[in-house]
Amino acid sequence: MMAAPIATIVRAGGRHAVRPCSVLAGLLVVAGAASAQSRGELLYTTHCIACHDKQVHWRDQRRATDLNSLREQVRLWQGRAHLSWTEDDIAEVTRHLNQSIYRFAQPTARAPHAQDTQHARARK
Repeated sequence: MMAAPIATIVRAGGRHAVRPCSVLAGLLVVAGAASAQSRGELLYTTHCIACHDKQVHWRDQRRATDLNSLREQVRLWQGRAHLSWTEDDIAEVTRHLNQSIYRFAQPTARAPHAQDTQHARARK
């Protein structure tokens, strides 16, 4: 299937003119591709990539050694850059970095201990 042209060149009155028949459609395709970025990726590429290329994440002395330390590094650097990110923003950037670069294991939810369950029943 062929894509629709973004613009059509027509000859009118001895001149060439561009008819923006599909310019809007082309812009919508471009906008759709940009919105495919996650919020974390968008924040990272907007605010961090100027100083932090992928090399900084692969160095031997990296400070992020697990998911919690990665989150703390994101929190530290957004603070130093005076970005005022919310906890959700920090979590999104952490998720983006972990999925795209670090691949640290996700923490598992702690199963309730039998003693905790007994205390909860006793309170009822």
